[in-house]
Amino acid sequence: MNKKKLLLAVGPFFVAILIIGFIIFSPLNLFSKPSNKAIHKSASSMSVNVLKGNALKNEAMGSNKYLPFFGSSELSRVNPFHPSVLAQKYQRDYEPFLLGAPGTQSLTHYFMLNSMEKELHKKKAVFIISPQWFVKDGVGDPMFSLFYSPLQTNQWLMNADVKDINDQYLAKRLEGFSSVKGDTQMKIAINKIAKGEELSDTNINQARVRYRMLSKEDLLFSKIGIKSKDERITKETKKLPNEFNYDELDKLAYDSGKKETKSNEFEIADGFYTKRILPVKGKLKNSQTKFDYVSSPEFSDFQLVLDQIAKNDMDVLFVIPPVNKRWSEYTGLSQEMLNSFSKKINYQLKSQGFNHVVDYTDKHSEPYFMEDTIHIGWRGWLNLDQDLQKFLKNDQAPKYQMNSEEFLSPEWQQNRDF
Repeated sequence: MNKKKLLLAVGPFFVAILIIGFIIFSPLNLFSKPSNKAIHKSASSMSVNVLKGNALKNEAMGSNKYLPFFGSSELSRVNPFHPSVLAQKYQRDYEPFLLGAPGTQSLTHYFMLNSMEKELHKKKAVFIISPQWFVKDGVGDPMFSLFYSPLQTNQWLMNADVKDINDQYLAKRLEGFSSVKGDTQMKIAINKIAKGEELSDTNINQARVRYRMLSKEDLLFSKIGIKSKDERITKETKKLPNEFNYDELDKLAYDSGKKETKSNEFEIADGFYTKRILPVKGKLKNSQTKFDYVSSPEFSDFQLVLDQIAKNDMDVLFVIPPVNKRWSEYTGLSQEMLNSFSKKINYQLKSQGFNHVVDYTDKHSEPYFMEDTIHIGWRGWLNLDQDLQKFLKNDQAPKYQMNSEEFLSPEWQQNRDF
């Protein structure tokens, strides 16, 4: 009797496991492509599922409807002047697809770019570079692990060139992260690439099998837990005039910023200031005097991004946000250091033919350009929209001259001659 009860209790669970296992491992194509509704929902979600997966973002990039915006936490700052709001309100011929989240940095973006190589071929994109990524040790293990995608990493492994210095550099970087160290098959293959050794047929076949399995898991589970910002975006559109007029919108952005930053002298949004700054404000005074964004392995991680953009034959608008000067003066963050970062990253970009760069470093004190300490705000998004429209109208194909040997080197990472 007890055995019968036990069977009734656990039987359905094991049946479910068997069904899911059959679906994932079946050679049959039991999955349909994501619906247009699911793709639209994912475009503003910034969901970890979307970033780590291929099903939704790759399907979106395969169409002409979506314009990819690579970045991090600034993309989540939705106000009436956010790119997604302006695109919807003024019926632009594109919808932004937000590819980033708080904590995403160059390595995560590299894997996303590589995973969409075919879909992104010759496409335009926007890439927002946060100076705060470029700290002494680069991306931390917890953040890398949060966005680590075994699916995209096995996809890279299947086509890795063990003689290519970009792949060798990436493999050496991956060796240092716990999410890779704990995967024996992955670790073995990556160690070989790092040494420039050929992968065996077994290594490649294992990557193919896992890629196929993980792709089916992605199709099955990628839509779970996605929270779209669509309702919020639509709500924000109602605050804008029906006709697009830059001067009118700039005045509205100025007034909005002024209205929403009354609680403090830093022109930081009231909600952010009250919740994040005020409780620890005293501790933050002169707390950033030693912050440095000029020497970092992130510069070489970013070179992987540039190399993949060139391989994809993409045309990209790079955006360098400023840091709120009122806040940096309070915390002691060096403007001279930020200027050096700007010069260094501009050199890395422009010396290789990435000439579409809008550098807002000198807009650090422009009223209501920022929403808080480091994130683009009301007038900042509007300024970016102006630069974006010019970029989208430019049809001249880029000409890249890649120099990974220089920019993947430890010497470049530490170079401070700017």
